[in-house]
Amino acid sequence: MEGVAGVAVVPAAHSDGYAATGHLLGLLTALPAPTAAGERFWSDLWRSSGTAYLLPVNIKALVLRSLAGEGTALARQVLSAVDEMTPPQRLAAGEVIGQALVESDHLRDLKTQVLGELWLRALELTAWRVLHADRRSDDPAGRKAFLDAWTSV
Repeated sequence: MEGVAGVAVVPAAHSDGYAATGHLLGLLTALPAPTAAGERFWSDLWRSSGTAYLLPVNIKALVLRSLAGEGTALARQVLSAVDEMTPPQRLAAGEVIGQALVESDHLRDLKTQVLGELWLRALELTAWRVLHADRRSDDPAGRKAFLDAWTSV
């Protein structure tokens, strides 16, 4: 039983990480593309958030690695960006993000601040899920303790 369960835990941890990385990238695709047309958005986001961690120039390589399935570096960068923001900066960034989402989505009936805050929370939680899935898959002793606990029930 232990071997069968052990085999199931490792792929589940990896699939969690891949799914979370995909969701992280999906959240970024909701924002304006880092092209000349989206330049004002990214400039406004930088000014409002007080952090350059989310600027396309600072996450491009991390996004490309995430597209190949390695999302932990991007997740760490996202969490650093969110952690660096003060509450007023987070509110201001949420307004900028929400405005961009209202302009691009079919959610015009929601307030921009609500949309932006939901997006930031989703980004933050998804980044945590990427890192959490990665931690679980790299801890053989923790995985064995988990299996022992569940197989003894």
